[in-house]
Amino acid sequence: MRNIFRNNEEIYDSIFLTYEKILTRLNILEVTTKSGKEITYTDLKKAINVMLEKHPSCRWRSERIKNRKYLILIEGYCWLRFVYFQKEKSLLDADIEFFENRIKQYEELLKVHFDKNWWSEDMDIEQLEKYLKKKESSIRKSIKKMCDTGFEEYRLYVNGKVVISSNGVEWICKNIFKEKYLQLLEEYKMELTELYIESGYPYDEFFCKN
Repeated sequence: MRNIFRNNEEIYDSIFLTYEKILTRLNILEVTTKSGKEITYTDLKKAINVMLEKHPSCRWRSERIKNRKYLILIEGYCWLRFVYFQKEKSLLDADIEFFENRIKQYEELLKVHFDKNWWSEDMDIEQLEKYLKKKESSIRKSIKKMCDTGFEEYRLYVNGKVVISSNGVEWICKNIFKEKYLQLLEEYKMELTELYIESGYPYDEFFCKN
């Protein structure tokens, strides 16, 4: 019976973890806070709150039901380890890299590749304002920065209006308004997640453990 229980726990631990197990793993791996201190339970709770605020659609935390505890999916644990508690990059850049890598992993596992053509249209300033949800002044500053960086060919003039080519829209999203790029990555990653679930893999199924 002990072996059966141990095997079941190993299976569960490959899908989700308690806060306590996450904290133990991070401390064993000597992952620390930004200031180099050992991660405490309070630090972990703060990190999970940031994770949930930034990525609610990923469903990385269970509902709190039976024992008044939460469970975190392994994917959420990986986000905590490689995004929140990493020190080499900004949180946003690490977040983008995380979702890019997760997409590659899902595509390889599911043997699919969707050529997401997110930037297929040229846009004028008014269209960019709506697309990026930014003020005109911010859009114009981003265009200037793009041109100053050496991509002036992405700025076009059509009937007297400034128009940014599709390549320019992509550049602006990936280099200035990165939150938009992250949003697109997350939406696509969740499309792949639904395919993953349909293929019979466990995702946000917590098996009534909590």
